[in-house]
Amino acid sequence: MSPEIPPEWKKFRYRGKSLEDLLNMPMDEFIKLLPSRQRRSLKRGFSDKQRRLLEKIRKISREGKQNKVIKTHVRNMVILPEMVGLRFAVYNGKEFVEFQVVPEMIGRYLGEYSITTKKVEHGEPGLKATKSSLFLAMKG
Repeated sequence: MSPEIPPEWKKFRYRGKSLEDLLNMPMDEFIKLLPSRQRRSLKRGFSDKQRRLLEKIRKISREGKQNKVIKTHVRNMVILPEMVGLRFAVYNGKEFVEFQVVPEMIGRYLGEYSITTKKVEHGEPGLKATKSSLFLAMKG
């Protein structure tokens, strides 16, 4: 059972193929459309963790629980057309970052949407922060 496709997603094209075409396409044909890194990754086959995640995705799709969040540590899983519309929470090393897969994400990795680093915010330089601070007049 394929999920109901919203009208704005019907306009989406991936390498000239509509979302419906991608959903009905065999995996071998879909792999040929991907960029080289993802294509080579999928040609090697799925790892055990990726296979378990794919089984969980297919189970949730069959049951029709589209709003259920799928938690995973598998950052190197390529986003496939059957994942569109599902919600994922991908671990970034500290917490699970939640997002919903939209058609534009097809062919990318889950880890690309769960950033592992955060912006560095430097504080005020303190005493002995640099060598030049040796020449500052001390208060007191």
